[in-house]
Amino acid sequence: MNVSGRSPRHAKLVRWGAALLAVSGTAALATVAAYAGGPDAGDAPNAKPTIVLVHGAFADASSWSGVVERLQKSDYKVVAPANTLRGIPQDSTYLASLLKSIKGPIVLVGHSYGGEVISQAAAGNDNVKALVYVNAIMPDVGESFTSLSAKFSPPPLLSALNQVPYRAGDGSSGTDVYVQTDKFHQVFGADLPKNRTDVLGASQRPIAQSAFTDKVTGAAWRDKPVYVLIGRQDLAINPDLQRFEAKRAKARKTVEIDASHVSLISQPQAVEHLIVDAADDYEWQKK
Repeated sequence: MNVSGRSPRHAKLVRWGAALLAVSGTAALATVAAYAGGPDAGDAPNAKPTIVLVHGAFADASSWSGVVERLQKSDYKVVAPANTLRGIPQDSTYLASLLKSIKGPIVLVGHSYGGEVISQAAAGNDNVKALVYVNAIMPDVGESFTSLSAKFSPPPLLSALNQVPYRAGDGSSGTDVYVQTDKFHQVFGADLPKNRTDVLGASQRPIAQSAFTDKVTGAAWRDKPVYVLIGRQDLAINPDLQRFEAKRAKARKTVEIDASHVSLISQPQAVEHLIVDAADDYEWQKK
């Protein structure tokens, strides 16, 4: 029996640490502390940032699956939260609260409507070190999806939408917007197999109609590094609009690929590469 109450493993660890300390000094002590259960590596000054992935309309967090898998293989911590798709005020407030719960630096990524949400949610959050926009909407303060899109030719998606009234449990009512399932493949994911888009169309999550006209009250892209990926065959958000956004935001890097609106599904490797570029930009570590 160990009278001191310490386990044989602990005693062995102390003896091993003392021997190392005699040889290497304080560096060995740090090694012993880490082995014994020291601070999480995520709290270290040079730890990799957490990647937060925000999906867009008519989708859910599973749309990021291919990107998540690749980032995790590169040892990034990834969070892909559910975006409620109830409009900018609710969605950005929810995301902002989630971001505050994450320790250390963050690279924040938004697809499609998720670009609006991250722009407002990240405003004033110093932990968000870079913003990545993937086939995304990036309004300025006072702009909405509708007002910003009006500057360019309307994308085919806008003529392929269904409006469905709903009533909530508290008695309030509203209108949800869906993509017509027979047009889903053409306007949303033409570079995916049709059997895949058939499933995506059947399981799509609607967005509140109000989200199209909600004006953003924060534009974090004005004071944070921006990275942009544009799908040249995007029929949901005009690629010319995305080019305008990238130029206006003075994007550090803009990548164009041959992809539909759902490049995060059809070409996850290209999306992952841009996110890693943002994470590897060590200028954020110097601030």
